[in-house]
Amino acid sequence: MRLVDAVIAQRLASRVPLIKDVAQYIISAGGKRLRPALLLLCSGAIGSSHRDRHSLAAVVEFIHTATLLHDDVVDESTLRRGRATANEAFGNAASVLVGDFLYSRAFQMMVDTDNMRIMQILSDATNVIAEGEVMQLVNMRDASLTEAGYLDVIRSKTAKLFEASARLAAVLVDASPATEAACATYGQAIGTAFQVIDDVLDYEGEAAHMGKNLGDDLREGKVTLPVIVALREADTAEQAILREAIEEGQLERLTEIVAIVKRRGGLDAARQAAMAEARRATQAISELPDNAHRGALLQLAADLLRRQQ
Repeated sequence: MRLVDAVIAQRLASRVPLIKDVAQYIISAGGKRLRPALLLLCSGAIGSSHRDRHSLAAVVEFIHTATLLHDDVVDESTLRRGRATANEAFGNAASVLVGDFLYSRAFQMMVDTDNMRIMQILSDATNVIAEGEVMQLVNMRDASLTEAGYLDVIRSKTAKLFEASARLAAVLVDASPATEAACATYGQAIGTAFQVIDDVLDYEGEAAHMGKNLGDDLREGKVTLPVIVALREADTAEQAILREAIEEGQLERLTEIVAIVKRRGGLDAARQAAMAEARRATQAISELPDNAHRGALLQLAADLLRRQQ
């Protein structure tokens, strides 16, 4: 990961100082670097030490960072990872444009690999992520969103880049189709579990741990799995409270809303769904070589279920 960070620092170079300032601000904010870590761990699990793995790990981090910059503008977010968002610190215009720079820099780095399959995987993933973001926008303040619709969104906007990151490890070394599928399935399942737990924490986390404000999803009109389950199980009065919160984005009754979501099993059901995805991830890599890197991938699946931020 230190080598990945070195690539990131090198490729952030620009003759425009504001670009580096904004990009460095968000990249240095203490993110988990899960996507590049997945690429490196999957590489190790299949015995690969390909020279391009650090560069591609930086590419997926750039793509992820670009989506964060754009998302925070769309969501009008003010807090990420415990400090002001880039749009809060530098303005919306700078955030959007630097996000564009990171996308284009990522594609420059993809071309450097001279591998059409890699470019296809990453360009397809970037397109699917954009589709997922638009789907989420369309679903805003829609209290009728189903669990299937919710999963469609998160597998596009979040899990797709996890899947691509893990798949790239196999593609770099022309691994067998079975190995590529194992890595890709692991990545998709881990990415799905990660987002479901993230949505749980919006109702039971602590701002100090999460680095964002409790109830942000509800304020932004995002209908997530804990609320979908609660709406299904709630009585008429509780449903009215939840629907009003979703449709109006009002958080005056947040304490009551959280109590309803907990009482009606929304958080428990979401955690069970995340556990099922974690099991799917571990099963996917069961046939990979038994080594320290595969062990770390298995541990990651377990740790995600206990995350507090």
